[in-house]
Parts: sequence; structure tokens; C-alpha cells
Amino acid sequence: MTQTDVATVDAVRADIGLVCALPLELAAFLSRCQHVKKYTGGSFTFRGGLYDGIRIAVVESGPGQTRATRATQALLDAHAPKWIISTGFAGALRPELKTGDLVVANRVVMTNGDELSIDVGMEPDAARGLHVGRLLTVDRMVRTIAEKKLLAEQSGALAVEMESFAVATVCQRAKTRCMAIRAISDDLSADLPPEVLSLVGETGAVRFGAVIGSLFKRPSSIKDMWRLREQAAVAADRLAEFLDGIVLQLHQAKP
Repeated sequence: MTQTDVATVDAVRADIGLVCALPLELAAFLSRCQHVKKYTGGSFTFRGGLYDGIRIAVVESGPGQTRATRATQALLDAHAPKWIISTGFAGALRPELKTGDLVVANRVVMTNGDELSIDVGMEPDAARGLHVGRLLTVDRMVRTIAEKKLLAEQSGALAVEMESFAVATVCQRAKTRCMAIRAISDDLSADLPPEVLSLVGETGAVRFGAVIGSLFKRPSSIKDMWRLREQAAVAADRLAEFLDGIVLQLHQAKP
């Protein structure tokens, strides 16, 4: 391999890869990175850049485990990162978790009892809104407080989302180190509005027609939509702040 070939490979490889379902989830973090470029690979959108000299690659999977599995494999094939982080938003399953709190998974679990262990070596700090524990992956959006409480009883998890078990499974098979880090975007203070179930398309794009349609069908939904937007912004900012330190620590960690 020539020196030119080596330089090309090094430019393609990433130190840390991140898998998120929606662009909004990592928008605040990517705003802190340098030389961010957007490109496509297969049916996925990638964004690559530098964070304090550390090469970052982000793939937007869209919601659900099927797409998360394919996106994680695409990230590994394209960039061979040393670490992969499954990240984005999650719904709280316990009343002590508030919007903007962070959950670092030491286990990712499914409702059928399957689970994977993640050795994070991190202690919780509830006063700072940092929680360490079980993260539940499900195959649909969980909208109501009643559903969340039932899932908490069944799984013992702190929060619920739709991708991390799939990401961790792919990483385990590839022998790639991984973490699952989620910011709470909806707590147990209120149900999510029913319109949220139709707002996000299969690839993670917002269905603007559904947004407009919901306003016509239920004008009061504009208040709910605005509240969701504010909560998402809080969660994205907190996630960006936390990833700042995590990315540096993972980059410095020994194999």
C-alpha cells in the first residue's frame, strides 16, 4: 500500500461512530464539531467531521431496530470506528427522571427477556441528572404514562427507546466497543400527543403533511407540538454537553 493509499484510508476511518434515529437528536452535538460534511451511503445519511481533532462519523438510522441494525453495520463497513455510541432521545420510565436527564446503559434489554451487558464503569449522579442502569428497547413508540409504568414494572428499566439493543448486538458480533447514551425527551408528567405516532417517517424524516393535518384535525395540538419541540431542544443540548466529555474519554481509553 502506498503512502497515498494509507492517507486515503486514514481519512475514511473514524475514531468514534454514533448512531441516532433522527437528525434533531445530534444536531446540537454536531454544531460543536468542525468541518462537518453530509453524505449518503445506501439508504442512510451520514455526517462526518472533527471534534477537537477526533474523527467523528454519525449515521442517521431512522426509527426501529431493523434500520438501526443496517445503519450500524453500514457505519462499521464504511468507517471502522473504534467505538460506537447508540444515542439520541428516550422516554422516562421512572418518575425521578426528568426531561434533559441522561441515561447511560449498563444493560440493554428487550421485553422478551433478551439482554446485553455493557461495561461502562460509570457511577450515577442523580443530583446532576445522570442515571446508570437498564435501557429498554421496544419496537414501537411508547406514548402514554400508563404504558411506561407497565414497562417499568416488567423490565426494571430506567428509560425506553427503539434502537440500542440492535446497535449493541451488531457491535458485540463485530467485537467493537459500544455505549448507549440517551437523553430524556419525555418524562412521566404527561402523555405524548397521539399525533406524534405519525410525525416521523420510516427514515427519520419529519412528515410535514402529518404535522399540518394534525393542526386541522385538532387545533389544540399546536400547543402539544410546541411543548415537544421545547423538550427535544432541552434533551439535544444536554446530550451535546455530555457527549463532549464522553468523546474525549473514549478517544483516550486504552483498548
